[in-house]
Amino acid sequence: MSLVWTTIIGLVAGVSARLVTPGRKGPFGFLLTALLGIMGAFGASYLGQEAGWFSADGGAALVSATFGAVLVLLVWATLFRSGRPTSSI
Repeated sequence: MSLVWTTIIGLVAGVSARLVTPGRKGPFGFLLTALLGIMGAFGASYLGQEAGWFSADGGAALVSATFGAVLVLLVWATLFRSGRPTSSI
């Protein structure tokens, strides 16, 4: 059951991280954002549990998943930044 919750949290965290991250959003859409959020949620949950910061059923899962999703989206945006200038309008 924790895999299902982590996936749901990852979807929510991916969408919320998309709203929180600064700058141009780029050409990737909802599906890629959701997948990056799920990756960030699983990564943050795994690292947090292995480090002993929280348990699998702890309340810190949403915060760590959101942080992981924001981090993954920032890395993605940095690696695949477009060289095109943006409009100032």
